[in-house]
Amino acid sequence: AIGIFIKGRDMGSVVADMKKRVEAHVKVPDNYFVNWSGEFENQERAMQRLSVVVPISLLLIFVLLFDAFSSVKTAVLILINVPLALIGGFVALWVFSIPLSVSAAIGFIALSGQAVLNGVVMLSVFQQLRNAGYSVLDAVKEGAMQRLRTVLMTAMLAALGLLPMAISHDIGSETQRPLAIVVIGGLITATLLTLVVLPVLYVAWFSKHTPREQAE
Repeated sequence: AIGIFIKGRDMGSVVADMKKRVEAHVKVPDNYFVNWSGEFENQERAMQRLSVVVPISLLLIFVLLFDAFSSVKTAVLILINVPLALIGGFVALWVFSIPLSVSAAIGFIALSGQAVLNGVVMLSVFQQLRNAGYSVLDAVKEGAMQRLRTVLMTAMLAALGLLPMAISHDIGSETQRPLAIVVIGGLITATLLTLVVLPVLYVAWFSKHTPREQAE
């Protein structure tokens, strides 16, 4: 058995390079084989499970959102927050030169939940104001101001709670730090985009189907 410790690079690319060199320069005798195990094997197994769990989770979230709002467009609009939030997570990993790992992938899942929560908080008040007789544009203006403090407080609470993990360099931080950095970085873009992009998309999507409000 040969043990390898990796530093400064992601595990996937290192193992891929090693596999190529072993295949090119090492001739394995008959009845012998090379097995890549350990942390790499665990990561591959975890990523395979996540590739199944994540789509199922997003589908269930969509069903719950549709049940809550009775609107496919509203459910889709809330889920749009997820990729907008993931942008900040990937940028944070790049800025801190942290490779993608299972811990970071779990951070992206947690970040997706926070992004959906922000969308629900924002769009629920839009719907309430429209039901009260507001036009689409007025509902967005009033609702965005009402939920500004709520969205900011929610994001700051989560970010400050994970800050000690993000700045830690003690033993075990290599598994905690990627998760925290992904969530904090994603919360920055998720909050900004929730307050800016989501209201704009709501007006663009729902004004087209309200002739009376367009006339007003």
